[in-house]
Amino acid sequence: MKPIQATPVFWGETWSLALQALQMNKLRAILTMLGVVIGSACIVLVVTVALAGKRYIISVIEGVGSNLVLAEVHNPGEARPLILADEITPADMEAVKQGIPQIVQAAGTSDIRTTLSLEGAEHPISLVGVSEGFEQIRRLVILRGRYFDQDDMMTRSKVCLITEKLASNLFPNDDPIGQEVRVGDLHFTIIGVFRERVSTFGETEITPESVIIPFSLIKDYTGAQFFKSFYAQAATPADVPAATQAVKEILLSRHRPGAQYQVTNLTSILDAARKISMALTAVLIIIALIALTISGIGIMNIMLVTVTERTREIGIRKAIGAPRDAILYQFLMEAVIISGAGALAGIAIAVAIPALMNFLISFFPVPQGLTVPISWISVVLAFVVSCSTGVIFGYLPANRAARLHPTDSLRYE
Repeated sequence: MKPIQATPVFWGETWSLALQALQMNKLRAILTMLGVVIGSACIVLVVTVALAGKRYIISVIEGVGSNLVLAEVHNPGEARPLILADEITPADMEAVKQGIPQIVQAAGTSDIRTTLSLEGAEHPISLVGVSEGFEQIRRLVILRGRYFDQDDMMTRSKVCLITEKLASNLFPNDDPIGQEVRVGDLHFTIIGVFRERVSTFGETEITPESVIIPFSLIKDYTGAQFFKSFYAQAATPADVPAATQAVKEILLSRHRPGAQYQVTNLTSILDAARKISMALTAVLIIIALIALTISGIGIMNIMLVTVTERTREIGIRKAIGAPRDAILYQFLMEAVIISGAGALAGIAIAVAIPALMNFLISFFPVPQGLTVPISWISVVLAFVVSCSTGVIFGYLPANRAARLHPTDSLRYE
């Protein structure tokens, strides 16, 4: 028999016959689609979850301070007791800034627990002395007022900034800017209210009850000027490993041989986030593939049952001249319609979920610009894979239908 010519008329007729066959068993077709709906939705959501997780981790790390190297003096304990000469000083900070080309900014902090006095009431606080560059490195958000200027840092101005929570507790009905508070023997004028940009994995000296002051004033409380925490910001993420090693070498070279320093960066957090994201993505992909495989087997089983039920119909079509390829393509078309419609439904559900989440996120305090992304590549991939599942698993029953002998088919009851 000569092969058929795949003309638009032929494909239109095949499409029409396939739709008519599916309409006769709507419930069966819809139930068969469910597996494809789940599988295609999983593919889109896998990529969405991976991208959203990656974007969230990046936003949090940027809130801590991008490209940061963190240094602290390590206390080995009674075996090698820590001495004042081991502490990180402003001179060490200048040596790092001048000696490491990759470092674009550096800052240090020292904090103590104390109390703040206001109108005779005592409030426990964390007093944090900060050097220049701290705001840029830690990306603080100034909600009201201003941050320290250069004159504040150099002239030991008695000014401070307080956290948003502390401002609401101390001045629930008044503007805190310009108010005076006492911490120990010093009186400070509040010049600003701030908050951290995002949660910071505990890598912070800032607490909800923090008061920050120029670092030069911290000596009045601790008796010495040294940093408990030291931050150095590299120019690019690629510079962070080299900068980390260089910071450690400079600190060791400037202090006694027995001094030890813990110099770290956020690379470990990033690596952990990537591994978790990859593991989660792999698990979800496996689930999606299992769902698509099950749905493919379901399509094949239903189509085999359909072929059996329509054996006499196939015999009649062949007896009046329908070629083998026409039968094959009709049943393949039915499988493709089931998988394609299921894919579209699954994709619609998968796209609607991030859209709904983005709408809900707008009502909650989240990092600025944080959204749940939708990857259109995953949408196309889900549709192609789902339709391919219909073709692959639909071929066996379609080929079986095309191979039926007209005479045997007509005698089938």
